[in-house]
Amino acid sequence: MSSTRCNERGVTLVESVLAILLVSLGLIGLLSMQPSAWRASARTDYLGRAAMILSKELTARELAIMNPCNVVATGTATQTVYTSGQGTAQAGDIGFTVQATTAVVATNVWRVTVLVTWPPLNATGIRESIVVTRQEPFRLGCI
Repeated sequence: MSSTRCNERGVTLVESVLAILLVSLGLIGLLSMQPSAWRASARTDYLGRAAMILSKELTARELAIMNPCNVVATGTATQTVYTSGQGTAQAGDIGFTVQATTAVVATNVWRVTVLVTWPPLNATGIRESIVVTRQEPFRLGCI
């Protein structure tokens, strides 16, 4: 009997190097996608927060106009809203610029347009508008 066999089982050096190379290429591919994933995640977070601020502002303005007791001021108002909900920036806060425009459409009918931007990531922002009329059932706080 000979002491060398041609059919030895096990992993050769070439197979090991090839496996390491394939795993390395896969990891490099995953790591190269990481920055774009972080940017997409940040954009989605900002967009979600802006949508919440926009909805809140539209609802507040709509309710104020619907109450016949309130005086409706037309024009454009700009304010900065922080994610903490505080009037001033807190540590780690992000400032969203909210521009609300109220215009007369007809007698007792107004159009409210709200634009929310969050520079430097999105200078164009998101915008929504609604048409609001006075509603007698919403008469609150007046005599």
